[in-house]
Amino acid sequence: MTRPGEPHRSCARPLVIVGSDCRQPGATLEPRRRGDIEPARQPAAAPAEADLLRTRLRERTADLQRLQAEYDNYRKRVRRDRRAVGEIAVANVLTGLLPVLDALDEARAHGVVTGGFRLVADVLETELASLGLEAFGAAGDPFDPALYEAVSCTRADHVERPTCSTILRPGYRVGDQLLRPALAEVTEPPADQPAGTSPTIRLARPRP
Repeated sequence: MTRPGEPHRSCARPLVIVGSDCRQPGATLEPRRRGDIEPARQPAAAPAEADLLRTRLRERTADLQRLQAEYDNYRKRVRRDRRAVGEIAVANVLTGLLPVLDALDEARAHGVVTGGFRLVADVLETELASLGLEAFGAAGDPFDPALYEAVSCTRADHVERPTCSTILRPGYRVGDQLLRPALAEVTEPPADQPAGTSPTIRLARPRP
């Protein structure tokens, strides 16, 4: 209450309207309705920070590609090593059976591979062939020191290059792997005939 004679004082402060300079040119001032939500303003990334993020992304992508390539090479190497180990194991087993095949060849030469024994020999040779075992060596083959061992060497006019005249023992191989060279008697051209590119013949050492 106010005393008589005192001027009336109002407790309410005057309403002041402050203008905003944040409006864009040409924008209209629209009243905000109840329930409207003002979208949050995201701070724009600095150009340096954006470049740093792109650089890190490229580095991580390169790291992943390198790891993928290393893993692929590892799998290929493991498969190759397993295959090589398997081939070595098969070659060792087949090498141990070569004396058995030599005994069968000698028995055939004496005509004793007959009846049930012949059936067993045929099955054995079929199974060994399925594992990749291959016999080689025939009369008339060119002499190759990488595949043949010469036990004797004679000269004749009817040959133009060193030739296997007689095979004393067949050779065996599995694919490109040589298990045992063949033993052969070799015939070569006369000494006065140009040898050309004929291989040098070295006689094999006598076996006990």
